[in-house]
Amino acid sequence: AEAGIVVVSGLARGIDAAAHQGALACGVTVAAVATGLDRPYPPEHADLQARIGATGAVVAEAPLGTAALPRLFPRRNRIIAGLALGVVVVEAAPRSGSLITARLALEAGRELFAVPGSPLDPRARGANDLIRQGAHLVESAEDILAHLPAGPPAEPLRLALALAAEADDEPAREPHDEMTDPPEPPGDEVAAALAALATLLSPAPVTVDELIRRCPCSAPAVSAALLELDLEGRIERLPGNRVALASR
Repeated sequence: AEAGIVVVSGLARGIDAAAHQGALACGVTVAAVATGLDRPYPPEHADLQARIGATGAVVAEAPLGTAALPRLFPRRNRIIAGLALGVVVVEAAPRSGSLITARLALEAGRELFAVPGSPLDPRARGANDLIRQGAHLVESAEDILAHLPAGPPAEPLRLALALAAEADDEPAREPHDEMTDPPEPPGDEVAAALAALATLLSPAPVTVDELIRRCPCSAPAVSAALLELDLEGRIERLPGNRVALASR
């Protein structure tokens, strides 16, 4: 951001949020979100989304009122890949959504970068594999700047919309009535659910209903925590509304 590069990310917890916050301190950032613009996700990033929108941009394909659904996040990643000059993968489990973005970036002719990690850390396996396959190894911001194109990609918004259009079309619908939508759980409750699920999940499949019954948190918090684990590639969704820890 200090070099005048606009940072594009997905407003998720962790690395996405850190990228946005770092860019806000010295430059411009754009957030591509999977939900409707009126439904910030995760909910504790509502203020961050507002700050990004005040100085940069927040873009969404989903209509107003759309809540977080697993199928929408890969579509959001298409927008990120289409808008970017290059994609940097910092951490990625073998089935992480970051690898979807990496594949889309290559299909769109973007530069691909990856930060190496310990071979003993499963969160680094995806990035290490990308480097093995030819992605630029990143140890500093200079490694990224050295390989970025001199100018912006041709018609980035047109390409982003074209990539998004490849996803299955859904019929247009009116925004949700907010009075009928359940409130989204606060971030601390989701964090508590993640901690509880760490002890409840194993490679053996278990139904989501059983996890909700055994978890001390609310059902919305458990669902939000499972969504995060799913997007990070840490669990597998199985028939019968069952989940299990992803095999490494």
